[in-house]
Amino acid sequence: MSSSRHDPALENAPLQEKVIVVTGGFGVLGSALGQYLRDRGARIALLDRAATTQAGERDESNVLALGGVDLTSVESANSAFRQVAEHFGRIDGLVNVAGGFAWETLEGASLSTWDHLYQMNLRTAVVASQAVLAHLLAPQGGRVVNIGAQASLKAGLGMGAYAASKAGVARLTEALAEELKDRHITVNAVLPSIIDTPTNRTDMPDADFSRWVSPTQLAAVIAFLLSDAADAVTGACLPVSGRV
Repeated sequence: MSSSRHDPALENAPLQEKVIVVTGGFGVLGSALGQYLRDRGARIALLDRAATTQAGERDESNVLALGGVDLTSVESANSAFRQVAEHFGRIDGLVNVAGGFAWETLEGASLSTWDHLYQMNLRTAVVASQAVLAHLLAPQGGRVVNIGAQASLKAGLGMGAYAASKAGVARLTEALAEELKDRHITVNAVLPSIIDTPTNRTDMPDADFSRWVSPTQLAAVIAFLLSDAADAVTGACLPVSGRV
């Protein structure tokens, strides 16, 4: 088991020594979230289906990067979470970032889009949540935070499949929160509007990017939900709208 490097500046950090798993950890949001949490004292496990990460220099005692993890597979997920628990000695929280987006109208569309977004957005969250429970069901409790979407509240044109999958994430959040509320585990979701990523800027070049939600802004809300200060919050789906 690795131990984190002592840093006096982090002694009072809100997430000091907490072990947090971030799925989709090699992507834009996952990478930004991992760095944000690490800066606040957490030890981070980044899981991703991609084989490698292009993330910069890191202290390997505080960050574990596992590529090639298929979170639609129970076996692959269980193996990854076991590796995390063995490396750090425990798991305190999970953030389900893994997911994807597709724009497609229903008329003339392929049902494969609906199946694909279900797999990416909902099944991965279900499988990862099941896999982490064996490690969270300990006296210290734990945290689960899901990445939903404001589109789950009201779908727009071409957003049917995406919104339906993210609505499933919201209902998963609520149901799991009820299931675990007497076991010292909170389960919440954040519902961002448009996240300011390079892909979104390319797809919407005429938009006012300053109105969108930056990965760092979203990470700040997630960090609160992972902290001890959020102990009284569970089953919440929190809009993070920016100025959209």
